[in-house]
Amino acid sequence: MITQTETALAPLLLDPQGPAVVAIGGGHGQAAALEAIQTYAGDITALVSVADDGGSSGRLLAGLGIPPPGDVRRCLLALTPEPSMWSELFAYRFAEGDVADHSLGNLILAALTDVFGDFATAVDSAARMLGAMGRVVPVAEKPVRLKAIVDGREVVGQLQIARSRGRITDLSIEPTDTEACQAALEAVARADQIVIGPGSLYTSVLAALKVQMLAPAVLASAAQRVFVLNLVTQDGETLGLTGADHLRALKDQCGVEGPGVVVVHDGDLAVPPGLSRVDLGPDEAAELGWRIVRADVADHDADWPAHDPVKLGTVLERLAKGME
Repeated sequence: MITQTETALAPLLLDPQGPAVVAIGGGHGQAAALEAIQTYAGDITALVSVADDGGSSGRLLAGLGIPPPGDVRRCLLALTPEPSMWSELFAYRFAEGDVADHSLGNLILAALTDVFGDFATAVDSAARMLGAMGRVVPVAEKPVRLKAIVDGREVVGQLQIARSRGRITDLSIEPTDTEACQAALEAVARADQIVIGPGSLYTSVLAALKVQMLAPAVLASAAQRVFVLNLVTQDGETLGLTGADHLRALKDQCGVEGPGVVVVHDGDLAVPPGLSRVDLGPDEAAELGWRIVRADVADHDADWPAHDPVKLGTVLERLAKGME
């Protein structure tokens, strides 16, 4: 017999028969992917880059030396489908005073890190406070600094790389020997499906995969590998790049390659001026060891090109079930 309490809680529970899914990336793209994954997964782990040095995260990184909390906070909120006082607080951003532009959620994560002594425990504690349906794992225990070669010149820092116009030919992190945390490696090892992207290609997705041992773990995993292609280029780091260029960067910079599936948007798309649609043909994908699945996965009501979590979730679920 189903009680009233059980009925009320039912929408908050993941499908116990669903696959274990790992999502790798950062920013708003990863948040959309996590919302999509909730629609079919039985276990969710978000692996998040620790290279963000902009905005509120950058200020906390510089002032306290903790890993950047911004992308972690977004993932926690994406995994918290029911609104609550805690979710409102984590989403709140100050507008004035010494804390102007700081997200309260970032400050709470910083405080929890001070209380517990390490960032990973703070993140797990925040997930419990929010009632998150899944786990958010920073890929490394300490923050890293991104370095890139852009049109032959060295550019340092996630924010500067993201804003740099030009072809990125090399991406690295400092310290170079930073290793993926054990929780990240364990999540990849037990995954049934690994979803890479969408998100800023170099400064979120590849930045996460750059820590030692994570990319080899992804390659060694028996999980289905899915790369969700960005809808449009990003003014700065991917300006002028094609879908094939995205796959080449994934291989050249991190060693991650097919076999796997690339989800490519199919249908109308409003492309902002100065940017271009990111597309990929089946022959181009096959040459790089991937196959493509085309579907309308865009949110046509969004102010900026974005993936629709429900549409994307349908495609990812069909892939997980071997139906695509």
